Amino acid sequence: MTQRHKIAVLGGGSFGTAIANIMAENNHDVCLWLRNQDRADEINRDHINSAYLPDYPLNPLLKASTSLAESVTDCDIIFMAVPSHSCRAVAAEVAQYIGKAVIVVSTTKGIEHDGFKLMSEVLSEQLPDARIGVLSGPNLAKEIVAKQITATVIASADENLNDTIQALLHCANFRVYASSDVFGVELGGALKNVYAIMAGMAAALGIGQNTISMLITRSLAEMSRFAVQKGADPMTFLGLSGVGDLIATCSSPLSRNYRVGYKLGQGKNLDEIVAELGQVAEGVNTLKLLKEQAEQLEVYMPLVNGLYDIIYMQKDINDVVGALMFAEQNRDVEFNIK
Repeated sequence: MTQRHKIAVLGGGSFGTAIANIMAENNHDVCLWLRNQDRADEINRDHINSAYLPDYPLNPLLKASTSLAESVTDCDIIFMAVPSHSCRAVAAEVAQYIGKAVIVVSTTKGIEHDGFKLMSEVLSEQLPDARIGVLSGPNLAKEIVAKQITATVIASADENLNDTIQALLHCANFRVYASSDVFGVELGGALKNVYAIMAGMAAALGIGQNTISMLITRSLAEMSRFAVQKGADPMTFLGLSGVGDLIATCSSPLSRNYRVGYKLGQGKNLDEIVAELGQVAEGVNTLKLLKEQAEQLEVYMPLVNGLYDIIYMQKDINDVVGALMFAEQNRDVEFNIK
């Protein structure tokens, strides 16, 4: 019989709720921590998260709490599903309540502004005694709770951690693959958000499939080019956390980043879009950081530069696209294995 774990999922958004529900259905003791008491009461009483997943009933075993101490005390596994700007503060508070060797898995696809730090690096600083992993892949939450088949990647240098998370989340519609390339898996999840904004813009402009295919493929080239400069394995980007996540996020209006891009393509400005969506997508923040890092590392990223010019320099989309078509032509595949 599989060991029954005591688990906290920190962050009551769509993805945090989705993975918490999988583990509750797998008969684990799961508490979903969130800040909104009315939403916690709704999950406990009605077994639904109407703010994020209104059409999908949740397993009655899933509990919700607004007390962080109550949620994480005595847990052996914690999933961090809070926005990137909250990760450090939440982790610092968690440190007061957990013991050594607790597994902490980040699901946040973002980058901290100061120092271009990924969430695994933030967690390692705040929780030095924890065993850290990263979960990333083509995982649109509404499709997960609708029990559509998908897969994800758990990345850690700790093979036992990978085995534990694979068993924890495995079910008929959700498969978990393992990787040791934490940095590559995590970078793939963060960087693809930027390119999803471009894909949404392209869809709003009504461009054809040839152009969409070119955009996604060249996005993958930029992502992997940058990631290799930061120490990642380029082969990671051929997997679920690279090209898999990129395709899903660049193809679906379920992606918040895609929706931001679509509205930009319709002529709305960023302030209007944030007001309409209720929060900014991770890709908007990542774009600034990525452009700065690319310039420091001298990595050629014309798509990032073009999107930055559109969003922050208010340049005309058609002018930017025209300039991109006459930019330097590089090799198609940069990491050939000979």
